[in-house]
Amino acid sequence: MAIQTQNLSKKVPTPNKQETATKNKTSSLRMLLKSMNTRMFASHISKRGYHKSLKISEEIKEALNSNKPIVSLESTIITHGLPLPSNIKMAQDVEKVIRDNGCIPATVAFVDGAPTIGCSSQEIEYLAHQKHVNKCSRRDIAPTMAYKLNGGTTISGTMVLSHMAGINVFATGGLGGVHKGGELSMDVSADLEELGRTPVAVVCAGPKAILDIPRTMEYLETKGCTVATLGSKHIPGFYTRNSGVLSPYTFENELEAANIIKKGLDVGLNSGYLFCIPPPEDIALNDEYIKEIIDRAETKAKHENILGKNLTPFLLSEIAKYTDGASVKCNIDFVLNNARVAANIARNLADLKAGTVSYVQPVLRQ
Repeated sequence: MAIQTQNLSKKVPTPNKQETATKNKTSSLRMLLKSMNTRMFASHISKRGYHKSLKISEEIKEALNSNKPIVSLESTIITHGLPLPSNIKMAQDVEKVIRDNGCIPATVAFVDGAPTIGCSSQEIEYLAHQKHVNKCSRRDIAPTMAYKLNGGTTISGTMVLSHMAGINVFATGGLGGVHKGGELSMDVSADLEELGRTPVAVVCAGPKAILDIPRTMEYLETKGCTVATLGSKHIPGFYTRNSGVLSPYTFENELEAANIIKKGLDVGLNSGYLFCIPPPEDIALNDEYIKEIIDRAETKAKHENILGKNLTPFLLSEIAKYTDGASVKCNIDFVLNNARVAANIARNLADLKAGTVSYVQPVLRQ
C-alpha cells in the first residue's frame, strides 16, 4: 500500500506593496533616529575626543594628545578629608610623587560648577579654604554643575570625569564599600557601582578598614570588576597589609597591571579595575591594635545614631583621635605610595599603547 506523505514545507507569502512601504518607512525612521542620537552625542564631544563640558587644563590636553601618561586624583581628601593646611600640602605632595615618577597629575574637582580636570595650584588652594563644598559622586554631578557649586570628587565622581576625559588610571587612598550590616541597611558606597560600569583603574590600599570587606569583594565580583593585589594573595586592610580576605588575582609588578588594563580596553570592557596596594611594612599599623580601635569607634557611632554618608567621616575621625593621629599619618603615607605605583602603571600602559614595550607572560607559580 502506498503511503501518502504530507508536504510540510511552508509557503512564504509575498508581501504586498503596502507592507513593503511600511517596512521601508520603519527602517528609514530607525536609521534617522540612530543618526540623530549619534549627532546629539557627538555634539558634546570635542574634536580631540573628550567631553566639551569638561574644563581641562592645557597641560592635560597636551598630555592626552601626545599619549603622555596621566594619573587622576580625587579631591575629597582636600575638601573633606584633611584640615588646613594639611590638605593643601597633601595635594601638593601627591602631585609631586606622580611627576617624579614620569607622569602628569590631574586633580579632579568642581570649581564653581565647572568639572575641572587638572586643577591649578590656585584652584586647589581655593577649594581647600571653602567651608561649604559638595561631596560629588555620580548622582551629584548634574546638580553641582547646574547650581555652580564647588565640589570635591569621590572615587565614583573622579572615575566618571576621568573616563570622560580619556584618563585610564586613578590613584587614591582607600575604597568605599559595603558597611557592616549593609545587607540590612543597604549602606553601600557608590564607588562599587562605578567600578562595575566605568573602565578606569583605581589604585588604592584596599577597602577602608571600617567596612565589611568580604561583602565588598562579593559585590565587586557581581559587578564584574577586576580585583588584583600587588604581591599578595590577600586584600590589604587599608591601615594593615592583610585583611584576611583572599584576592581574586595577584600581580607582581606594574607592567602586569598595565597589561590587564590594556587587554580590557582592547576588547571594549566597560567595567573598572581595582588594584590593591598593601601599605609598606614601615607605615602599616598592627592588625589587633587597629581592630580594637575600630570596634570602639563603631560602638560610639551606634550609640549616637550616626548613619549614612556621615558614618565614614565620623568613624575615621574617631579612629584618628584614638590613635593620636597615627591613622592619619598612615593614610597620608600610603596615598603617596599608591600614587607612585599608579604612576608606574600609567607609564607602562602608555608604552603598551604606543607599542614601545612588549608584555611577556610570566612563568606561573605552582
